[in-house]
Amino acid sequence: MRNRFRSLLAESELFSFNLVRRDRFIAEQAKQLPQGSRVLDIGAGPCAYRNFFAHCDYKAQDFGALEGVRLRYGCYGDIDYICDATAIPVSAGSFDAVVCTEVLEHHPEPIRVVKEIARVLTPGGRLILTAPLGAGIHLEPYHFYGGYTPFWYQKFLPEAGFQHVQVEANEGSFRFFAQESIRFLINTRPFKLGMPVVAEICWLVVWVSLVPVLGVLIPLIAKVIDRYDDDRRFTVGYHVTAVRGRGIHEASSCPK
Repeated sequence: MRNRFRSLLAESELFSFNLVRRDRFIAEQAKQLPQGSRVLDIGAGPCAYRNFFAHCDYKAQDFGALEGVRLRYGCYGDIDYICDATAIPVSAGSFDAVVCTEVLEHHPEPIRVVKEIARVLTPGGRLILTAPLGAGIHLEPYHFYGGYTPFWYQKFLPEAGFQHVQVEANEGSFRFFAQESIRFLINTRPFKLGMPVVAEICWLVVWVSLVPVLGVLIPLIAKVIDRYDDDRRFTVGYHVTAVRGRGIHEASSCPK
């Protein structure tokens, strides 16, 4: 029952908008790719997006199974290239599109990663990229950076050879705050904090009274008013697309 409840929360746009909207973004980008397009999913892990690219020639890359790391679907998928994301063993221009979601923060050299993505893409190939701006520590100890701003993409993607860089916030500040409101409830569940029994019972009363406000009312209000947040300075992350330019240096094989 508990696992089913968690599954329902994960699939709800109201309570898990970050994940739901990111999946929707990847699905929409996948639909735009022609039949038979060669697609590489970098840092694919469980290969959660394989079905989105069923009409394409989908390949997956990852560093390999990391002990102690919890994945979205519990285990790794079928990985075609077990290697570092800065040295993928394929020739230049091998793919028509590259998907790289929530990976850059887990690599010690993200700028080298985007340069490698440019190398393996064919000229005119498409990059589909997401990374967080606001996120707590996760997949530890393989979490090296706190987040990526629009200015990072606008600087380093063109320097790597990309054009037509489009950066869109995954919702705004109010939904970000609502996400943290829900996280507060989850992380302060009664009898989880290790307080004395009497204190836990008192907190249980307070916590139950907070659930309708922090867990339902705040997310609903945030969803409605988020459209009026023009600055979007506290978003959870960005959805990014770019096109590999035609004038960058092309190596014949992966860097050694």
